[in-house]
Amino acid sequence: ASSSSTLGNSVSPLLSSSDRWFSSPKYLIYSCCFSSERRYKLNRVTGDMETQNKLMNETKRHVKSRLCRVSGSMTEMMEIQAENPTFHVLFIPGNPGVVSFYKDFLESLYEFLGGNASVIAIGQISHTSKDWESGRLFSFQEQIDHKIDFIRQELESVKVPIILVGHSIGSYISLELLKKFSDKVVYCIGLYPFLTLNQQSTKQSLIGKLAASSVLSATASFLIASLRLLPMSAARLLVSKSIGASWSDTAVQATCTHLRQYHTMRNVLFMAKSEFRELAAEPDWDFMRENQSKLAFLFGIDDHWGPLQLFEEISKQAPHTSLSIEREGHTHGFCCTVAGSAWVAQHVATLIKNRFSQLQ
Repeated sequence: ASSSSTLGNSVSPLLSSSDRWFSSPKYLIYSCCFSSERRYKLNRVTGDMETQNKLMNETKRHVKSRLCRVSGSMTEMMEIQAENPTFHVLFIPGNPGVVSFYKDFLESLYEFLGGNASVIAIGQISHTSKDWESGRLFSFQEQIDHKIDFIRQELESVKVPIILVGHSIGSYISLELLKKFSDKVVYCIGLYPFLTLNQQSTKQSLIGKLAASSVLSATASFLIASLRLLPMSAARLLVSKSIGASWSDTAVQATCTHLRQYHTMRNVLFMAKSEFRELAAEPDWDFMRENQSKLAFLFGIDDHWGPLQLFEEISKQAPHTSLSIEREGHTHGFCCTVAGSAWVAQHVATLIKNRFSQLQ
């Protein structure tokens, strides 16, 4: 069989009628026009998406850091104020109580709530980048009283409802705040809650012994603080290559600015010492039963601070409490990764939206 070497009027006799169409000049013209139209549509869609992303980035609200004196103590805060909030979210961190660890989480939470809430986070006293308190140590109860005073000082006159969100020991503090302000607080969410000692945890036992000894606490704090001798760039590299291998830039930065401070580490351990004394007792089951409609807790799979035994106990003692288990592998330190911060923020926002739909 012979075939023509040109695509003009001569076409191979072995080509079918459809093959001849695809080989014809008319098809080439049609294909060219169709491809141009398709490229135009794709370019237009891509342009629209880029425009939307640009607008989202332009409207994205970032947290603002500020200092506030509460109970006579300088306090680090982060907040995003909504223009017309329908409620306030007050976030209580764990221990270390460094609010800058939660920057990504707070921004994501604000976005998931659609800008309908003001989001405020208050740090623990003297878990700060500067030693505002001249080396003074603050107990767990003093940290709780500090948060009570903050609500009285900053949120007493607020007309909209308050929702408490606490992480780790911040969950326990949030329950104490709910006791004091049950008329203003409509919901209390505990993330990876530390509510009672886990006698089966070797890590907790070791931390408890370290925190209980003033000599060991001071020695450990001094050794960690000696890393301040490193330049910031070297400290960031050290953290990102060791404990923070999977951490976000936010978490690495917070570690380098706050946890290399002697006064911060001494207060972290001193607070832990008094935490362990307080949490040796059972949780206040009577209070939790009375307020179970206002309570929600998120647990992790392998979390010695908030073990699944506690999940089971709450489900028995206060069965109408909203309980969830995070199975995505974000762990207790969710705020140290962008993915963990976003996932937990979306979970919290969903709980809040469901709660408000019930209230309405």
